[in-house]
Amino acid sequence: DYTRAEAQVAISKKHGFAVTVFSVFEDSLEIFNNKYDIIVDCIFGTGLNREVTGKAKDAIIKINESGAFIVACDIPSGLNADNGTIFGVAVKADLTIAIQEFKTGHFLNDGIDYSGKVLAKDIGISVWEDSFAMRLDSDDVVKFFPSRDRNTHKGNFGKVTVFGGSKNYPGSVYLSTLSLSALKSGTGYVNLAIPESLFSTYALKNPECTITTVKDNDGNVVFDNNTLDKLLNYNAIAIGMGLGVSLDVYETIEYLLLNYNGTLIIDADGLNSISQYGISVLKNKKCTVILTPHIGEFSRLSSLQKQEILANPIELAKQFAKEYGVILVLKNAVSIITDGDKAFINTTGCSGMAKGGSGDVLSGFIAGTVVNSVDVLEATACACYVFGKAGEIAEKTDSAYTMTATDTINCLGKAIEKLY
Repeated sequence: DYTRAEAQVAISKKHGFAVTVFSVFEDSLEIFNNKYDIIVDCIFGTGLNREVTGKAKDAIIKINESGAFIVACDIPSGLNADNGTIFGVAVKADLTIAIQEFKTGHFLNDGIDYSGKVLAKDIGISVWEDSFAMRLDSDDVVKFFPSRDRNTHKGNFGKVTVFGGSKNYPGSVYLSTLSLSALKSGTGYVNLAIPESLFSTYALKNPECTITTVKDNDGNVVFDNNTLDKLLNYNAIAIGMGLGVSLDVYETIEYLLLNYNGTLIIDADGLNSISQYGISVLKNKKCTVILTPHIGEFSRLSSLQKQEILANPIELAKQFAKEYGVILVLKNAVSIITDGDKAFINTTGCSGMAKGGSGDVLSGFIAGTVVNSVDVLEATACACYVFGKAGEIAEKTDSAYTMTATDTINCLGKAIEKLY
């Protein structure tokens, strides 16, 4: 109901500072020659679906170059509200005030960098649907790490096997089990399954772990059902880290799918072996299955192009999870965790975690977390949340450039402590 001049006067009187209201489509962009402390971006809303051009593009460039504190209304102009991709150019906000609900575009792809701090403002028009993706906070996660009775023992907290390693990739499985060996995940008992010829490489590296050796050929595992039978009584098995891609790895996973009753976490070369030798193996199984691919691995599993996945990650992840009856952790700067019906977006983490070994640590931590939960999907999402928080703590302690996956491991306890 205000004219532009009236709005400027009203806002100025209420807040005690000078206000300029202008339209990038009607007014001269010379207005940006003035120095502003705060710029509020309201050029486009969530409905934008085309490349930004003309005066709007020029205005966005000037806003980004202004040096002002930039506040975006609902979503930064130029950002795709669904997938966070940029329509040529976008406002890079310091703060975004989301109207009623967060948008997936605030967090996916470039949205996580362009939205700044995101706050949701309830204006009484909620359109929440069960199909919406959820974003956990510490109150959701803390229930998966409850206080423990003093009168207890290790048998009450589950048993985990981490199965991986090869002559060429000895470090991956070590990182996975390291996240468990100091009881970082809360599990009570940890076993390491490794190629027999590499026993001396792993012996006493993690003294808290037992070791099961698996038959191998020059440091690469071969299918051996007799050894696999020894692992069937574990509550969770994480497999694939550093195993290499081979038919033997594929047959090992197939045997576990058909004979194991616990939770099987398949990562890295386990996923790549399935991609190469036949993904249909996932449809015939006795166990609960968690897959943890990054975008490249998911591209091979799904036969979708990477850009196609990035443009619609939530729906494609849900479709895949439903088709194959698995829990999918689609790893990226912001990860998606889904069973095909419910979906979680995990926004914790930092750029310092973009290094080799981080995924191996996550697989081990997921394995140790899910053994003590009935709700495997939510426990998986919670493990991702804590893992990301540990990375954030490690980055603050060290730096994005110098931190390693081992630094993240060492901060898992602090991340759990901060939940309370």
